[in-house]
Amino acid sequence: MQDTPEVCVLRFGHRPGRDDRMTTHVGLTARALGADRVVFPDNATQSRDTVEGVTGRFGGPFAVELSGSQKAFVRDWEGSVVHLTMYGERIQDVEDEIRERHCETPLLVIVGGEKVPFELYEHADWNVGVTNQPHSEVAGLAVFLDRLFEGRELDLEWAGAERRVIPQATGKRVEER
Repeated sequence: MQDTPEVCVLRFGHRPGRDDRMTTHVGLTARALGADRVVFPDNATQSRDTVEGVTGRFGGPFAVELSGSQKAFVRDWEGSVVHLTMYGERIQDVEDEIRERHCETPLLVIVGGEKVPFELYEHADWNVGVTNQPHSEVAGLAVFLDRLFEGRELDLEWAGAERRVIPQATGKRVEER
């Protein structure tokens, strides 16, 4: 979102063939719900290409990057770190604190794709559970970003879009620009 420091989503871990769709959806959700960029593991090139293609067609700005060392990316991050996990503190108990800190510092949101090492839990400023029940990491990211931005992300305008979805009660309408 334009008037706050950067929000970067890191997809921690990716198993090619098994996680392709989920990793792609983490990136699409990050883009659609107000994050500034997503960082995928370096073996998620197909997900990167898909998210970049959507950004090209439906607008941005939104950056997609690959990282060879996700642990180093987290370690070197200059800002606050939120790790989304069903084992964390309840979002409703920490969202105000996270939002206040985000007004001052960039925010890294970590979404796990496979077993997350314990050191990640220790490095995070907050380990946050959107619910303490098993659920999709994409759903957790969506709820977290909506809470962080308090719904403002739903009114984003997209620059440079080749296509624009026109909301309507029934049917599908997409305008080409």
